[in-house]
Amino acid sequence: MLLVFIAAGLAVFISGTRLTRLADTLADRTGLGEAIAGAVLLGASTSLSGTIVSITAALEGQASLAFSNSIGGIAAQTAFLAIADLTYRRANLEHAGAELVNVFQAVVLFGLLMLPFLAVTLPEFTLWSVHPVSLAIPVIYIASLVASRSIRAEPMWRPVATSDTREDRPEAEGGGEGERSTAALIASFAGLMVVMGIAGWAIASSASVLVDRFGLSASLVGALATATITSMPELVTTLVAVRRGSLQLAIGGIIGGNTFDTLFLTAADISYRDGSLYHAAGPSDFFWVVIAAMMTAVLLAGLILRERSGPIRIGTESAALLAIYAGAVALQIFVTQGS
Repeated sequence: MLLVFIAAGLAVFISGTRLTRLADTLADRTGLGEAIAGAVLLGASTSLSGTIVSITAALEGQASLAFSNSIGGIAAQTAFLAIADLTYRRANLEHAGAELVNVFQAVVLFGLLMLPFLAVTLPEFTLWSVHPVSLAIPVIYIASLVASRSIRAEPMWRPVATSDTREDRPEAEGGGEGERSTAALIASFAGLMVVMGIAGWAIASSASVLVDRFGLSASLVGALATATITSMPELVTTLVAVRRGSLQLAIGGIIGGNTFDTLFLTAADISYRDGSLYHAAGPSDFFWVVIAAMMTAVLLAGLILRERSGPIRIGTESAALLAIYAGAVALQIFVTQGS
């Protein structure tokens, strides 16, 4: 089962590399722009394997694994953006890739992360075993996409352009993409999503076996193992996007992927048949909601502040994100071992 876990993770890693180039090309052809394409195309496609993990775990009654995989991925992916900042040496990534849509999506993400807390403070009321908060999440997500489109078309303010700001402009299509139709590119994109979905199912199945066989903490496995492995596409696509100079795509892919990941909670709650997923999750699972919210707040501050350069030639917010995530991982392992 460990080999299946590793092999499925490798499949997710490889599939994600191809998605960035396709998403960048489709962003230019459709006129969506890099930020929205990152939020929708990259966000949804790279998160598919994680969605399958949460659904499979919920169907098997593993509420903690399903919940922590959803939220743990958000924390890991936000840390990946700081890693990408390390590779972009010209300036702080959040400064160079300034885009209003990404700021707005970060605000939406923070609000969505508060909904699980709202659910757990309310009575365990469900409709067909689904908590009403789970029904609100996709409505808010779709509304945010409509608003993002409006923000791109008619922005009420624009970031100040500096010598380090990289503007989102259509690029000449290289390689074989320029010779392929948009429909063919979309078909390739969909095919890669299927591969990642199958890999996600394999990861979830093997993770459940590992939890039962070795007596591991489901919250720890979900937040650190399955969430990190299924988040590898985000790391790959972000690094590739930065290397291509598609900075808004890189930032939008992470924030959009994180926003999409909140839909895992809806899918997992629907799949969990023993009541409300939020009330079945434990304190260690909600610990990662706090960490994800803290990291989102720091990232949002960095997007607004737009510091040109900070410690070790990355933004102060990037250094803070790495510190918060590393501290959270260490604390979670310490608490788990202590119990």
